Amino acid sequence: MSTNQPLVGIIMGSDSDLNIMQGAAEILKEFGIAFELTVVSAHRTPLRMVAYATKASERGLKVIIAGAGGAAHLPGMVASITSLPVIGVPIKSSNSIDGWDSVLSILQMPNGIPVATVALNAAKNAGILAATIIGAFDETVGTKVKAYKNNLEAEVLKKVDKLKTEGWQNNFDN
Repeated sequence: MSTNQPLVGIIMGSDSDLNIMQGAAEILKEFGIAFELTVVSAHRTPLRMVAYATKASERGLKVIIAGAGGAAHLPGMVASITSLPVIGVPIKSSNSIDGWDSVLSILQMPNGIPVATVALNAAKNAGILAATIIGAFDETVGTKVKAYKNNLEAEVLKKVDKLKTEGWQNNFDN
């Protein structure tokens, strides 16, 4: 599926979240998946959020990645409006309680409104998960995800060999 039509929407509650959310954009670009990226605040622009979530599917999006810090309502509110899968990225923001408020706000969704939740500040993982979802129906993307994971395995096995041949003393700082 080679297209310039965005398949993934990356949204964040504030432009201050961009330094984290760019991880999702970078990995989607690596997989060759078209995406859009914008600010949609659940609290400051609720009508924009509703319009974005309501129109996402008909605009061709297949997955939404929503990052938010603090109270982190954006992923859950978007998931309550759209039928698309929503991946929440909790962000440790300047006003957060060490990020736990964001994690719990996204993780503890009521039954009926699921949000896939990645680790704190783990937008790259959200991008990989979005690619995996798209790869389930797009063979080209699925092949790229498989190659990516195979490469991760190869990197670990190289480290295993290095430890075996050079010993642990030569591989770690003491």
